[in-house]
Amino acid sequence: MCNHGGFRSSAGLHETLALLTSQLHPDANHDQDLLFLKDVFSERSLAYLMKIHDKLKLYEKHSPAPVLHSASCLAEDLAEELHSGPMESDERELLHLLNTPHLKAVLSAHDTVAQKNFDPVLPPLPEDLEEELEEESVKIVRLVKNKEPLGATIRRDEVTGAVIVARIMRGGAADRSGLVHVGDELREVNGNLIIHKRPDEISQILSQSQGSITLKIIPATAEEDKLKESRVYLRALFDYTPFEDKATPCQEAGLPFRRGDILQVVSQDDAIWWQAKKVGDCNLRAALVPSTQFQERRLRYRRKMGTYPTAVSPKTAACLRRSFRLRKDRQAGSPVDPRTPDSPQTDFLIYEEVTRYQTRRGERSRLIVLIGSLGARINELKQKVIAENPRHYGLAVPHTTRQRKTHEREGVEYHFITKSSFELDVQHNKFIEFGEYKDNLYGTSLESIRSVLDRNKVCLVDLHAEVSAYAKALKSLRTAEFKPYVVFVRPRVPSSHCRRLGSTSSLSTSVTEDDLEEMRQSAEQMDDLHGHWVDYVLVKEEPAGALQELQSVLERVASEPHWVPVSWVRT
Repeated sequence: MCNHGGFRSSAGLHETLALLTSQLHPDANHDQDLLFLKDVFSERSLAYLMKIHDKLKLYEKHSPAPVLHSASCLAEDLAEELHSGPMESDERELLHLLNTPHLKAVLSAHDTVAQKNFDPVLPPLPEDLEEELEEESVKIVRLVKNKEPLGATIRRDEVTGAVIVARIMRGGAADRSGLVHVGDELREVNGNLIIHKRPDEISQILSQSQGSITLKIIPATAEEDKLKESRVYLRALFDYTPFEDKATPCQEAGLPFRRGDILQVVSQDDAIWWQAKKVGDCNLRAALVPSTQFQERRLRYRRKMGTYPTAVSPKTAACLRRSFRLRKDRQAGSPVDPRTPDSPQTDFLIYEEVTRYQTRRGERSRLIVLIGSLGARINELKQKVIAENPRHYGLAVPHTTRQRKTHEREGVEYHFITKSSFELDVQHNKFIEFGEYKDNLYGTSLESIRSVLDRNKVCLVDLHAEVSAYAKALKSLRTAEFKPYVVFVRPRVPSSHCRRLGSTSSLSTSVTEDDLEEMRQSAEQMDDLHGHWVDYVLVKEEPAGALQELQSVLERVASEPHWVPVSWVRT
């Protein structure tokens, strides 16, 4: 073939082929031959082969080669040569360097790499390729997997009936190989045709295959799986069990989690099923979790059909009202909200985006909020923490409309204000909680919390509201200003059997079985309604141990990073 004036000697085969094709202009005498030649040169498979050829040549040209394969031997020969005669100071220093274990290890590693062949080795193609499939459209993928799932889900195309790769799980065997992509059509698994099998049968074949697994694939026309791994972290606000979810595309590919678990979402390209990993889990493979939009849509449907559970049943509500009338740890004058529990909130609890946060030097301390069920005696626990270290911990002084007693000091036991001033502050949402007791109003204000924090103290707040009213108080505190750390204190309630055997407990022996049942229901209801905002659960068995555990928790809050809502740290 003659060298056309438009060709460059340095051009690769693929580039030369493209240029040659553009130069073919059929004329009247040779139109059929030139058209045939142009069709041949324009064939996609030939273009792919030329690209592969050019890449291999480029690899061969730039492939680094070691200067020698035995640097260790050279170093030994040099050391022996230096030993054989008198040495100057530079030569002695060189000999010392050659004998150091670190340099010997480096040279040994160099020789190991230099003597290996790192050229890619392709596995042989199976000999029984179906002739009816176009050769340029078939891809044979051979993967090695152990007991782990393949890391891909499949679906049946509703129009063609083809088995299509629906998603690739980040970190799974398929993802690590880089050979399987979303949209690929799956034809065979280990030489077995799967076109007439159901997707669940195919998934079972893939999950049961061990060792080497060979897939025959028709590649997708365009790769759709090039999204980079995201770094979105979510706190789960509900429990999820994939094997109980009939909507999941593959139950084995689902990620079970509990309320409070931190999930790293690595892919949100599917609007219904996100891919996520559980933080702290040693398994690096991503799995499926329902997206916020999908879970919310399901819950709205359940509410519409009347199958969504209400926040508080009438029986439990009545029990809770009895429970809080019996609280033994209320201070005299502490308000109790007599209202019935609030109606269910309209916002569904699904996920909360979080990030790691640690209090830095010079910043105000995080607010510590204590909530407790019946019998927890959180006020007593809070007072002991402050009494042991009054310089470091402080108490938000409450407001009241009652008359000051002779031994009381303004701003120490209470802030004494008029009823009209108190009601005006209520209208302006200045209280996190308030109530009435013996015709007097009591409340804890946001300003009293700020005054403690501004004195560089850790402010401890124990909420006195009824169980159902905690939500409003917590909502007013869960802001970037306070960054509250919520501790839920619940007493360890022994069973009837343990009580009969004389099990040790901090509860008084005068507590009846009805009281114990109310304590259990109080703790369960507190957990159901507000457990998603709790950072730590302290099960109180005896006062001394509970105090020590709480002090340890408070030290960790100040010195270690914790997960907080991203809105608290984003400016």
